[in-house]
Amino acid sequence: MLSLNLKHVLPFLSYDEIFSMEQEVTQNLELLQKKTGLGNDFLGWMDLPVSYDHQTLSRFHDLSNEFRNKIDFLVVIGIGGSYLGARAIADALSDNFSFVKEKKPTPKILFAGHHLSEEYLYELMEFLNDQSYGIVVISKSGTTTEPALAFRLLKNHLQSKVGPDEAIKRIIAITDAKKGALRQMSELEGYQTFIIPDNVGGRFSVFSPVGLLPLSIIGVDIKNLLEGAKEMMDITSLDVSFKENPASLYAAVRNGLYRKGKNIEILVNYNPKLNYFAEWWKQLFGESEGKENKGIFPASVSYTTDLHSLGQYIQDGLRNIFETIITVKRSRHAIIVPNDKKDLDKLNYISGKQIDEVNKMAELGTIIAHVDGGVPNLQIEIDALDEFHLGQMIYLFEKACAISGYTLGINPFDQPGVEAYKKNMFALLGKPGYEKETENIKNKLT
Repeated sequence: MLSLNLKHVLPFLSYDEIFSMEQEVTQNLELLQKKTGLGNDFLGWMDLPVSYDHQTLSRFHDLSNEFRNKIDFLVVIGIGGSYLGARAIADALSDNFSFVKEKKPTPKILFAGHHLSEEYLYELMEFLNDQSYGIVVISKSGTTTEPALAFRLLKNHLQSKVGPDEAIKRIIAITDAKKGALRQMSELEGYQTFIIPDNVGGRFSVFSPVGLLPLSIIGVDIKNLLEGAKEMMDITSLDVSFKENPASLYAAVRNGLYRKGKNIEILVNYNPKLNYFAEWWKQLFGESEGKENKGIFPASVSYTTDLHSLGQYIQDGLRNIFETIITVKRSRHAIIVPNDKKDLDKLNYISGKQIDEVNKMAELGTIIAHVDGGVPNLQIEIDALDEFHLGQMIYLFEKACAISGYTLGINPFDQPGVEAYKKNMFALLGKPGYEKETENIKNKLT
């Protein structure tokens, strides 16, 4: 079960200060639940954990079995919310060395379309020359440059490898229900399709087909993932008191610290399997809150690795930061530190201990040091790194992000700043319709 520990925040933000925000935060939760706040046409994510019928889940299951019989690798093409959720969960649940191990009953997952690296795309296709693979392409419009370009390349590669008819059977498109280039292409080519709901934004789409379908294909228990999200949906509802509601408390603490000048939040993990979970979290909060010259900047670290690089700054640098730690109580495996008669490395003092106990003491020691150094620490504690608890965490962060955005006074469901770089890129590449922008850029560069 997930719990929120505020003990190491209290030296910086007292319970009285946290509870003084109860009325404000609860009103914002009410705006969210009653769908009367800013961006209320993008709240479809709130009900996703309970909206699936047996028929839809059966379709996921049947299609996953069909793909497993054909492919060894699944290439997911998407960018931002179209791939980060699936990657976060896949990485958290996978064996660290699954890629170099023998073939498994379920396909291994690869990603494309999340950047414009020519070397990566070349090397990916070189690798896929000798592999059996399928594609899940995710895009509402079908014209976003990065995934559209990757799909054009990989579609051609797959057609050359297995033939046009078989390629059609190995491509699934997740896109808009009615409009857009990918929808049109899917209908012309005959790809199987799933729908991205109009009322669900990309960064809130993990529990839609965007996340569930690729995860199902690689063997993730999506029913348990949804169960975890459903439980968090219940314990963060308007019926739960402020003091017992982890989403409300997290939103209140974040904003309380922000008002005291803590404008950078660092998500901390002590397990590298959570690195891509942090990448998903950074998009969720960065794209939702960074508007109107407001917002907490989301950053992340992986300890204990980053204690040997960023640790100095976090301990002694500018005091505008706070940390949110994901603590996993139980490790999946147990390794005991052996005794060594010579003890040249001076480690016999921890012989007989489990590695995870050493890691936990590093975590506790770091919390104490950072709090003493002026860095507030929140802890989100989960029992184990599994589908249920990942579902809980994802829904918690989504709900808290929405409440926090309303508390900041912004619309957490739009992203007007995302288009700025695209316009410049299109103009520089000479895209038709951008002639005026091309001329303006030329003038800036001369």
